Amino acid sequence: MSRYLFVVPPLVGHINPLVGVAAELADRGHQVAWAGQPDVVHRLAGQDARVFPSPAAWADGAARPADIRGPEALRFLWERFLVPLADAMAEGVRDAVEVFRPDVVVADQQAAAGGLVAERLGVRWATSATTSAEFADVLSAMPKVAAWNEALLDGLRRRIGAPDGTADPRFSPHLVLAFTTEELAGPPARGGDRIRWVGPSLTARPSPAGFPWEWLDPGRATVLVTLGTANTDVGRRFLTECAAALRARADRMQAVVVDPEGVLGSGSARGDAAHRGKDTYEAQQDKDLLAVPVVPQLALLGHVDAVVCHAGHNTVCESLWHGVPLVVAPIRDDQPVIAAQVADAGAGVRVRFGRATEARVGAAVDAVLYAPGYRAAARAIGSAFRSAGGAAAAATHLEQLARDRNEEYPL
Repeated sequence: MSRYLFVVPPLVGHINPLVGVAAELADRGHQVAWAGQPDVVHRLAGQDARVFPSPAAWADGAARPADIRGPEALRFLWERFLVPLADAMAEGVRDAVEVFRPDVVVADQQAAAGGLVAERLGVRWATSATTSAEFADVLSAMPKVAAWNEALLDGLRRRIGAPDGTADPRFSPHLVLAFTTEELAGPPARGGDRIRWVGPSLTARPSPAGFPWEWLDPGRATVLVTLGTANTDVGRRFLTECAAALRARADRMQAVVVDPEGVLGSGSARGDAAHRGKDTYEAQQDKDLLAVPVVPQLALLGHVDAVVCHAGHNTVCESLWHGVPLVVAPIRDDQPVIAAQVADAGAGVRVRFGRATEARVGAAVDAVLYAPGYRAAARAIGSAFRSAGGAAAAATHLEQLARDRNEEYPL
């Protein structure tokens, strides 16, 4: 029996893939604990999960301006989120390691404290890559930005890592678990032979009750429109254009729109229900478009024919797992990289978020639904995902790491 400590940021999309891995390890008789924000981890991993507060009180950093894009978005992500988060988490991670004494630390790529503290304390560690964007090394074409990024990492190493440490907290020297496959991500520019392509880790998760399944019309194609959990601040115009495009095709398709703010009309969704966390749906009385604050996404994907989204890694992988082609409109962060992967793999069409119009969205939806190739490519990637092993494969790699006695940093 081994002990595994999962170090995670307070981000749903970064915790969900590890929930299945943790459950798999526990089922095999191992001990599992978490270091992170307790309320978020408990909500996703269950109230019985053992969580070491890290940090005990830390929300989301400074609010990000809604219109920030490109290099400014990257700068904001690192300077206002990732670096402060690592500094805030470091003490809690150290306490967790000293109390729980894990054989392996599993650190999310955006929880830099995990890898740096593990290196400092001489514990073998693995990286959890819940997005494949870092493998692309997009900064290689921007040397000044790359140097700035490395300077931030150097500062973190000096403050919370080993005095003579060299670790890049995004790439463990022992093991990198990639929750995708090369069929989507392509050959990696970074990570090398440390990467294990395990595919998506999809397990049952709590779903909001009351979704009106009877609304779905089996005689028409169903299109899901979603911008994920972190982009509601910028979605008003985009959702409006999508709704218009799909209404114009109501003779052959229907739309389910995730609309947490109720921007499609007071009768379409009750935004406050999403914010209060209540399982409440107030659907539009409309046979063509259902706008609701939340959806049971994994369950719903088995009933949809296309997805229009922001190219968030989890939404993309969950859709492709089900063989569903995509229209991707990336907004910021890793989304442009993921959108390029979808387009390059032939599994979807990319549109520009800021220039998405009814006509452009409609044409893209028509393409993924009716043009040859997109659905076939999506299904091929889904088949590769399923063959990769998911949570069970990730757990097996972690068990091997715990057994390995040739680690670089012996206990």
